[in-house]
Amino acid sequence: MTVPTPAPPPRPPSPHEDVARALAGLDGLADRPLAEHVEAFERVHAALGDALAAGPSAAAAPAGGA
Repeated sequence: MTVPTPAPPPRPPSPHEDVARALAGLDGLADRPLAEHVEAFERVHAALGDALAAGPSAAAAPAGGA
């Protein structure tokens, strides 16, 4: 009988995934009315700020710290 091993814990999203998700908010912007552009830019700006504030993950940190 084989004892099942637990799955690894879920990995938090990397900063690159957060940035890609934020930039996806600009997809199709050219097809949207001009009046919606400012709001779209503000949402993306806020999401990028959140990704920056979250800081790099341990995997994305440069070797040697910093």
